[in-house]
Amino acid sequence: MSDDRDDAAKGGADDARKGAGDTSAVPTGKAGRGNVAVRRVRSDADDAEDTRGKRVGPITYVGQVGSELRKVIWPTRSQMVTYTAVVFIFLIFMTALVSGVDFGMGKAVEWAFAR
Repeated sequence: MSDDRDDAAKGGADDARKGAGDTSAVPTGKAGRGNVAVRRVRSDADDAEDTRGKRVGPITYVGQVGSELRKVIWPTRSQMVTYTAVVFIFLIFMTALVSGVDFGMGKAVEWAFAR
């Protein structure tokens, strides 16, 4: 048993062969690592959270919403002005880009079918 833990700690190709049928081996989602399997220990975070809690009334719900909104870090006025300007500039750029491509493709189609 201690040999298995020592081998798992060392890593390598032997782990890939040993962990093939082991249900505690969890894929890491890392692509391009060849045939080396990376193993990690399952934790409580891997289990789905039980969201079936006790229902609360509407007044309690509104109070909880207010409590959560007090925790929010709201942006300052200057941050909002900056964010709004960035969004508008991006919107103008994307509108011009899409309009230009649409106009260009329309002219290309007219030219192709006019012959």
